[in-house]
Amino acid sequence: MGLSLSGWLGGIPAKMKKDAPSSSSFLPLSIPTSSRLSLLLNSSPVDPGDPRCRWSPTHCSPHFLLSQCGEEVTRAPTQQISDGARGEKGERGGMHVWEVLWCPTHRGSHAVIGVSTEHCPLQTSGYTALMGGDSQSWGWELTNNQLWHAGQALGRYPGERGVQAQEQSVSPPHPVPERVLLVLDADTGTLGYVVDDCFLGMAFKDLPQGVELFPAISSVRGGAFIRLRYLNGATR
Repeated sequence: MGLSLSGWLGGIPAKMKKDAPSSSSFLPLSIPTSSRLSLLLNSSPVDPGDPRCRWSPTHCSPHFLLSQCGEEVTRAPTQQISDGARGEKGERGGMHVWEVLWCPTHRGSHAVIGVSTEHCPLQTSGYTALMGGDSQSWGWELTNNQLWHAGQALGRYPGERGVQAQEQSVSPPHPVPERVLLVLDADTGTLGYVVDDCFLGMAFKDLPQGVELFPAISSVRGGAFIRLRYLNGATR
């Protein structure tokens, strides 16, 4: 899904700053970045004090404990509940890149990274992919590589080149490392991800334009520790 993107994000394809680790299973699935995205990835990140580097103290489940700096949330041990959190500041236009750090051993069964509007619920009963569980959120479930939106599983991300969908469904998911980058193009309404310095292409399209979209996560694991950092952004 989303691997034929010669026109997406604009500009001429450019090489990313770092080469992906040769052992990464994502390397064969990566696509060239545009010059616009490459510039953002290769630029120095914004100051950590930028409000876009913080989780929202109000737009998060009460089961998430916010650090003093606001850059980290920790989920309290709670049974049969799915909890979400959003960034303090969203974006309505331009291209933006956030870094999310989430240790693989502290993810549990439904660890989801994506974006949402301010109307997405931040708590629900049971264990589920909360981000992507309604029409106001879009999420990538890290444990099984599944994309979610409006409560529907949309398929594995990234899609395997030359592999039929039924074969993908039985193949093991790619292990996602601690560091994941969110790439939101609010001008075109698209969302993609960077893993192991590999740009994996478009995960979602047709996101609402002109609506404030926030980086968002959801978790079911007690002790899950997630760190947010806004890296860079640019308007047309």
